[in-house]
Amino acid sequence: MSFSETLAQALAGPGRQAIPFTDEAGEAGRPLVLHTYRAPGFTPDSPVVLVQHGMGRNGDEYRDFWIEAADRHNLLIVATTFSNADYPGAELYNNGHVLDSTGAVRPRGEWGYAVPARVFGWLRQAGVTRRGQAHFFGHSAGGQFGHRLASTQDLSPYAAIAVGNPGWYTLPDLAKAFPAGMDGIGLGEAELTALLAYPLLILAGEQDIETSGPSLPAQPEAVAQGPHRYARAHNYLAAGQAEASRRGIACNWRLVSVPHIGHDGAAMSRVCASLWFEDRLPAEATLASWGKGSGAL
Repeated sequence: MSFSETLAQALAGPGRQAIPFTDEAGEAGRPLVLHTYRAPGFTPDSPVVLVQHGMGRNGDEYRDFWIEAADRHNLLIVATTFSNADYPGAELYNNGHVLDSTGAVRPRGEWGYAVPARVFGWLRQAGVTRRGQAHFFGHSAGGQFGHRLASTQDLSPYAAIAVGNPGWYTLPDLAKAFPAGMDGIGLGEAELTALLAYPLLILAGEQDIETSGPSLPAQPEAVAQGPHRYARAHNYLAAGQAEASRRGIACNWRLVSVPHIGHDGAAMSRVCASLWFEDRLPAEATLASWGKGSGAL
């Protein structure tokens, strides 16, 4: 049975699934899992949301963060999960395994950032969706993954890309070596201008202001972007605007400052769903109530 046939069978009805697969076009020796949820009202013409988990490698939890929104808006949620066992450390997940252990650039088709578009292609091949484009959301380490995806990939498969609370950013700078910038991995003006033109949504929790801790990147390049994630998000936007201004083009990124919310994947998932599918931030009182809890990284 082909993988598209497996998907068609697994996603024929509503509910949760965990679908193991190997991306033969990527890293054939490293398996992945798709944690999915099909809402009862989903049809092949409904939106598909591709979700990337944080450093906890908890795609099942991140899928579940989206279930309420999926039921309300008839969504299919697909969380591709990169396990710690098979993709250990930031280099193999957050940083896309762009560089091998010697620092050499790996073939672009094998980068982790190419996986979500291939997953969406299989969903189309399986007839699960007739949509031409998917929505993409990543939080924390998944936000690092997501904005680097936007920096390095063909963006035509994506109707929307949102990143919440990344720990640090690959700056839109062709003079800084990856992952601090976009130099040294075969990218150029075409990729940089495509990134600046894309309507990237940056979600920054106003309470995501810890200045130390095991999950906050603390290498010099990260610290230079600001003392905490909230500051680093604003630094990234400013860098994009400055690069666009130098080129005489628009920077189409949008930063949404989210009151009351810290480093909370559950709350940020709900915020993103509200912005995408209801065109509004949740009410102030709702955000305040969410800010009293804590969600997964």
